[in-house]
Amino acid sequence: MIKCIIVDDEPLAHDLVTTFCKRIPHLQVVAQCYDAFEALEWLNSNNVDLMFLDLHMPELKGFEFLRTLQAPPKVIVTTAYKEHALEGYELAIKDYLVKPFSFERFLKAVNKAIGSPSSVSNKQNNSEEKEGHVSRFFVKGEKEHYQINTKDILYVEAKGNYATMFMEKGEILVHEKISGLEELLPESGFLRVHRSFIISLNKITSMKGDVLIIGNHEVPIGQTYSKAIREIILNKK
Repeated sequence: MIKCIIVDDEPLAHDLVTTFCKRIPHLQVVAQCYDAFEALEWLNSNNVDLMFLDLHMPELKGFEFLRTLQAPPKVIVTTAYKEHALEGYELAIKDYLVKPFSFERFLKAVNKAIGSPSSVSNKQNNSEEKEGHVSRFFVKGEKEHYQINTKDILYVEAKGNYATMFMEKGEILVHEKISGLEELLPESGFLRVHRSFIISLNKITSMKGDVLIIGNHEVPIGQTYSKAIREIILNKK
């Protein structure tokens, strides 16, 4: 479960972020603070994975508050003022949402945030990597949003403006182009083998000519990718 805190002086902003969080599995709002001092007091005795932070709050502004934290969680800024974006990225925020924002934009920000390590949880993330845990992200299916563990992906096939993710248990039609999914997948474990296919290197069973065997599936290797893929597979072995 990804624990979240909302820091914003506007009740309507709390309602929106809370509603969006409820639509994403394993995202849990554990605290709602209406000014920076309340948030600082809460964070002094509690840990959190992700913070949704407003900038224009009374007394202590959002970035001023962020600078006081020695080990801040991952931060997604939620503000009505777009002119502070550069300053935010200098403070290593994960994304910058300008109000009003849609659920789709919110989801992209969450994907970006949970796919990168935070200063407060580096030690935990390193231990998880050693134990074989992998990154995760959310995708929009036909009727709902799914949390994807990259370890469960066999391969991805392009379907025009959509893509099908073939998993160890079934498949999911995703409302995302294959190029967008390629950006979400970790480079170390996944490889583009064809303009229409991305595969998980760890799931390859064998290779026959210009075809990769992944379980009961056959994935073609594109001509322009063939030489590089053969070198990677030979080196992997």
